[in-house]
Amino acid sequence: MHRGHDHHHHDHGAGAGGHSHSHAEAHAHSHGHNHGQPPRAAQWQTPHLPQPPEEVGHAPVESDLDLVEKAFVESFATASDPTSFLRLARIPFDAMTAEGTRVSLLRVETGETTDVGAVMPHLGGGSFRYDPLPAAMTSLRRTLRFVYFNGSASVPMTLAQVRSLAET
Repeated sequence: MHRGHDHHHHDHGAGAGGHSHSHAEAHAHSHGHNHGQPPRAAQWQTPHLPQPPEEVGHAPVESDLDLVEKAFVESFATASDPTSFLRLARIPFDAMTAEGTRVSLLRVETGETTDVGAVMPHLGGGSFRYDPLPAAMTSLRRTLRFVYFNGSASVPMTLAQVRSLAET
């Protein structure tokens, strides 16, 4: 018995093979959930629609790039040969931007940032309120920047920007 339904459970000896009477004859009570009704499918998802064609000139977005960046930062710090690590990660040393500017890799910058406070502007924006964060709300972020030289100045780039460069 469960949730208001009395079910008569019985054994037919040799398993289900000896089951010769109809289900309605064996149970005189009304059929509730999952009994005597055709199955109904529940669809909670949006059906998969064909993907529209990608726009020409736009590079496809790499999925989970934040996780790739996190793994890069963790591993780059312990790499015995940073240059070989960059080659394995397919980070170009000399490349061309989408605008046609040649850039050359100078350095890889990794860092850690810990947020320990928050500010909230007061109504009207003339001042702000500062609150130190409790330990449970502090956040540690690791940062990654690739610094390239474009012939006149250094240009910091994210991993996503570096992935869009054309290697020369």
